Amino acid sequence: MAKLRNPDGGCPWDLEQNFATIAPYTIEEAYEVADAIERGDMADLRDELGDLLLQVAFHAQMANEVGTFAFEDVVRAICEKMIRRHPHVFGDETAGSAGAVKGRWDDIKDEEKAAKGKPATESILEDVPFALPALTRAVKLQNRAARVGFDWPSTVEVLDKLNEEMLELSEELTKGGDPDRLEDEFGDLLFVYANLARHMKIDPEAALRRANAKFSRRFKHIEERLLASGRRPEESTLQEMDALWTEAKLIEREAK
Repeated sequence: MAKLRNPDGGCPWDLEQNFATIAPYTIEEAYEVADAIERGDMADLRDELGDLLLQVAFHAQMANEVGTFAFEDVVRAICEKMIRRHPHVFGDETAGSAGAVKGRWDDIKDEEKAAKGKPATESILEDVPFALPALTRAVKLQNRAARVGFDWPSTVEVLDKLNEEMLELSEELTKGGDPDRLEDEFGDLLFVYANLARHMKIDPEAALRRANAKFSRRFKHIEERLLASGRRPEESTLQEMDALWTEAKLIEREAK
């Protein structure tokens, strides 16, 4: 990476980059890691982890060039953090369950913030990154609020709220559907769906990725079946495509 960024004989493209221009690639590589895991492709996962590691090296090299930190500092910092946040492994504390570990992790994280001089008046939601995917950020915001008791006691109440939000969206649609109001109500509905996923201990992003993959798989079946008869989807009817969709579902069920 240092050679790629070397003005004397380095790569012109790499030399033009900065933290802001590389950040989207970092996010993209993280998603590709998640995709390889979802597909169970270990060879691909190995390669994607390498690509993600390259992103770390890229950012560290740029920081090193301006004298802020180097790759070794990144490694040292995460090692120290892992030791600090696992006193039940590296210290004298004990932890009997994963839940207890998570609670202690959060406590230590709060202590670290206090040590850095974070103001006591700062919202507990303050440092939830805006750049996160919206559903993931919704879950993180809800988790933070739940830590101080602002949460539905059970999944039943979340389902009730979901029905309430669905009714409000339906009412807005019957009024004529003002675009701003519709977006607002639809956002409320998605936020409650994220809360439902959290209560069910489901990652909504992973669930939606799974649904996307299922849709792609079944639609490809439609395309393949139509192609076998010399046609394309736009040359068939909705009823015919729906029948082929059902066929794809049955094939998947039988395969299980």
